Amino acid sequence: MNALHAHQGQDGPPELAELMRRLQDQQAEIDRVRQDVDATLVSGCSRDNEVTVTVRGTGRFTEVSIDPEALRRYDARDIGAIVVEAANDALDRLAQHAAQRLAPALDAAGEWP
Repeated sequence: MNALHAHQGQDGPPELAELMRRLQDQQAEIDRVRQDVDATLVSGCSRDNEVTVTVRGTGRFTEVSIDPEALRRYDARDIGAIVVEAANDALDRLAQHAAQRLAPALDAAGEWP
């Protein structure tokens, strides 16, 4: 044990203990928010709502729904492009949702002196 550590006691200065407690609290909050986001389902649509894609907060797709009328109107290449459009919309919405949920925790972390 060095002299500085012995002088301050086992736990160090009170400021360090408070800093560590705040770090642990913020990490716990970020972990809680991440778990909430991971459990979230977000849907995105193609511009004409012909395809809807649902994605879990983990980034895994859970459902793709295609309007039967679109299947009659478009060829396979067009359907593929419409699905990609809806998937990208779902991922964009997921990113926005995650950012909104994480913002308060990140703002609190930025308030440190």
